[in-house]
Amino acid sequence: MSASQLSLWQTERQGLLDALELTAMSLREYGERHRHWVVAYSGGKDSTATVTALDWLIAQGRVPAPESLTILYADTRMELPPLQASAMQVLARLEARGAMVKTVLPPLDKRMLVYILGRGVPPPKNRFRWCTRQLKIDPMVETQQALIQQHGEILLLTGVRVGESAARDQRIALSCGKDGAECGQGWYQAQEFPGLNKLAPLLHWRVCNVWDWLTGQEHGLAHGYPTSMLAEAYGGDEAAEINARTGCMACPLASRDVALEAIVELPQWAHFKAVLRLRALWEELRAPHFRLRKPDGRMGPLTFEARMYGLRYVLAIQDEVNALAAALNLPGLDILNIEEHARILELIDAQQWPNGWDGTERRGDDQYFRDANAGSDWMYADLELHNGLGGLS
Repeated sequence: MSASQLSLWQTERQGLLDALELTAMSLREYGERHRHWVVAYSGGKDSTATVTALDWLIAQGRVPAPESLTILYADTRMELPPLQASAMQVLARLEARGAMVKTVLPPLDKRMLVYILGRGVPPPKNRFRWCTRQLKIDPMVETQQALIQQHGEILLLTGVRVGESAARDQRIALSCGKDGAECGQGWYQAQEFPGLNKLAPLLHWRVCNVWDWLTGQEHGLAHGYPTSMLAEAYGGDEAAEINARTGCMACPLASRDVALEAIVELPQWAHFKAVLRLRALWEELRAPHFRLRKPDGRMGPLTFEARMYGLRYVLAIQDEVNALAAALNLPGLDILNIEEHARILELIDAQQWPNGWDGTERRGDDQYFRDANAGSDWMYADLELHNGLGGLS
C-alpha cells in the first residue's frame, strides 16, 4: 500500500477536522435516506461527542436537518454524579435548539433499588447479571419500538467507535461493509429489525479526536456545549482518562469503582464519598443470613429483614450526601425518590416474593444446611437463575 493509501489507523494520524468531515459525509450519505433520526444517549464521552457533533454539523449547514430529531437519554437512576449533571446540561442545550428529548427509565418495579429492596432480588453479579438489560437495554428498545410505530421507520445514531474494545472491533470488522457502508464512513446497518436502521457516525474517531472535540478551545466547549463536568468525570483529557466505564455508581459487577473513587477526590464532588459505602451493602446482601435457600441448596431472595436493613442503609447514605450538598450549595444525590421509597415499602408490606419463592423456605444460614453439608463448604456458590428468581409475579 502506498503512502497515499494509508488507512486512518496507520502512520498518518487523523485530526479532528478530518474526523468531523467524515462524520458529515456519513450523515449526508445515510442520514438523508431517513426522515426521523433518534440518538441513543448514555451521557458518556462517546455518546456526548456524537450528539453534540451532530447538533453542530446541522447548525453549520454541513448536514441537512432531519424532519425530526429525538434524543433518548438512558437513565438507570444510578448514574455517576458528574455524568448525570453533564447530561442534563447537554440535553437542555439540545432541547433549546429544537431536538425532542426523552428520558428513558426502567418501569418502577424494575429499577435497581426497587428490584433489590422491594422485590428482594439479590444485587447483580457476573454470574447473575440482570442489571444492564433490565435497567438500560430493554427500556431503550421499548422506546425505540414506540417511535417506529409512530414514524414507520427511524435511523438510530449511536456513539460506537473502533478501538473501544477488542470484541466490539471484531464484530465491526466482520460487518462494517454491510449494506454498502465503507470503513471510515460510519457503520450502517439497514433493518436490524423492522423499521430500525443504525448508523455509528463516529466509528472512525480516535479517542484523541473525542477529547479534542469535548475539550478543545476551538470546538465543543467553544461552541457552547457544556462538557466540562463530563471531562472531570473521566479525569480531564485523553492522557488522564480514568476507567469510568463501570457505569453505575458502586457497580456491583466491578471489582473496584475506580471512576467514583477518582470523582470524590475532586473538591466539588467530595461530598459524594458516602456513596462508596454502597459496595459494602451489595456484598452484605449476598450473605446467607440475609437470604432464603431451597432444600437443594439454591440461594434465593432477600428476607424482609434484609430489605428493610438495605433501605435504611441507602437512605442514610442519601441523607448524608444531601446534608453536605445543601451546606455547600452543591448538587445532591437522588438514587431513591419518594415514589420508589413508597413502592419498596408497599412491596414489603404485601409480602412480595420473586417467582418460585413463597417465604416458607429456610434462611440461608439455617443449621439445616450446616448439618446437611457437614465437612464441606456449605456456603457454596449461588445457583439462582434470573428467570426463576427475578420475574414479576
